[in-house]
Amino acid sequence: MPFPVDALTSPTLKHLREQWWDDDFTAFLAETLRPRAGNRILDVGCGQGGAEVRLGRLQISQIALHGVDVKVDEVIAAAHEVAAHNQRARFAAGDACRLPFASRSFDSTFCVAVLQHIADVTSAIREFARVTRPGGRVIVVEPDNAARYAYTSSPNGQSAFRLAAELFAAAAIARADNTDAAIGVRVPELFASEGIEPLDVRIFPVSHIQIGEPPDDLWRLRRQAVEALLPTATAAVKALVQRYLTALQAYEADARAGGAAFFEIQNTLLFATVGQNSES
Repeated sequence: MPFPVDALTSPTLKHLREQWWDDDFTAFLAETLRPRAGNRILDVGCGQGGAEVRLGRLQISQIALHGVDVKVDEVIAAAHEVAAHNQRARFAAGDACRLPFASRSFDSTFCVAVLQHIADVTSAIREFARVTRPGGRVIVVEPDNAARYAYTSSPNGQSAFRLAAELFAAAAIARADNTDAAIGVRVPELFASEGIEPLDVRIFPVSHIQIGEPPDDLWRLRRQAVEALLPTATAAVKALVQRYLTALQAYEADARAGGAAFFEIQNTLLFATVGQNSES
């Protein structure tokens, strides 16, 4: 299983929902969403329904949980996951920028690690405001992928991290990916521009610390992540892939030689922006 934060496999925290979500974060959502009996709560980008299962375990009576995701297979998986836990939620397929719900349908709306994958984040936040009743809460949690920190005891590792950043940036440019890497810190101003009053920002660290030689699977996953770029890569990106794989091989050798003395740390921050919809 990949680490929730690994700059050598992904430029973003794309695996966040599946691999990072603890009881403290669930408690934060429950506190800030302010669920009450009869409330309807929308999860935008619900993935495989993990949030619905965790919120369902709080046993808040008579709330209606709804999830929407752009991927139909995720929606199906989410429905099965919730049913497997004897809980109830409704799911639909839909785009965050064109939500398939009537205006003012929900008492609160939340979105975790989804805007980092969307180019038109203003349209998405406008939709969050539209489907949330006036006075309802809107919670958006996003990382600052532009400010990720990585350190390793291996000089070859430092080269690998540098080349990974260069490679992922070149691949994004080649596929015309113009998403905002620093979206996490920009959410409050985007809220304000779309009629959502920013109330609070909380910060959650997401870290990976490796002391001693990493497992074999980690190196395999790191190679696979960049090799997956090759089928559609430009010549320039393919050249970077080869340079990166060479650096990664040297890094792996350093880690094995270092044994118990090997050390790697990665960290980034999630910015959880809490807002209140002021649309009339």
